[in-house]
Amino acid sequence: MLKDFKQFLLRGNVVDLAIGVVVGASFGTIVTALVNDLINPLISMIAKIPDFSNLSITINDSKFLYGHFVNTVISFILVASAIFFFVVKPMNLLIKSSKKKVPLDDTKMKCKECLSEIPKGAKRCAFCTHIIT
Repeated sequence: MLKDFKQFLLRGNVVDLAIGVVVGASFGTIVTALVNDLINPLISMIAKIPDFSNLSITINDSKFLYGHFVNTVISFILVASAIFFFVVKPMNLLIKSSKKKVPLDDTKMKCKECLSEIPKGAKRCAFCTHIIT
């Protein structure tokens, strides 16, 4: 039983997932610091509000803290854009550049009837028996 558990833990997917969670958590703290220390002061210069987390509205003695929600939305947009521009786009470019184009085979042609590949010198398609002209 311990052998199976060890095999499960050392499987590539589990280790990759653990690394992803740790890196994601640290990336989240970096983005939170970016929002709190750089983005919010820039927005406060324009909107004259230093921090959105103190914004609230009271209706029927119920306090709605919508400022914290605004901070969270800004943080989410920054995380999503950072992941898109620094992870997804480079990976797509890497995958696109690594795909090798298959050279065309000059010894074969496509049958006009069934679109199968047949030798160029063939007089009849081996798949649909169409006569090649």
